[in-house]
Amino acid sequence: MHGNKEAALKRLRRIEGQVRGIAGMIESDRYCVDVLGQTAAISAALRAVEQLILDDHAAHCVEDAIASGDPDAQREKFGELVRIIAKRG
Repeated sequence: MHGNKEAALKRLRRIEGQVRGIAGMIESDRYCVDVLGQTAAISAALRAVEQLILDDHAAHCVEDAIASGDPDAQREKFGELVRIIAKRG
């Protein structure tokens, strides 16, 4: 990772705390809907981290392959991008 590393790490640390919080909620037999609300928040936070990493990949790895002029490297990086986007759907 390049430019988004610190932002991604900050978000991941926050998510880590949220996961611990959910574990505590389950241990305390909290209401299911409250727990589900927190799991939804974590899912959204993870999607935000994924987006940061995807943006970084496009801005650096894919861009570098394009600038290299190497068609094989370009196809490889573009293929990676397509596969990861397909998995997100």
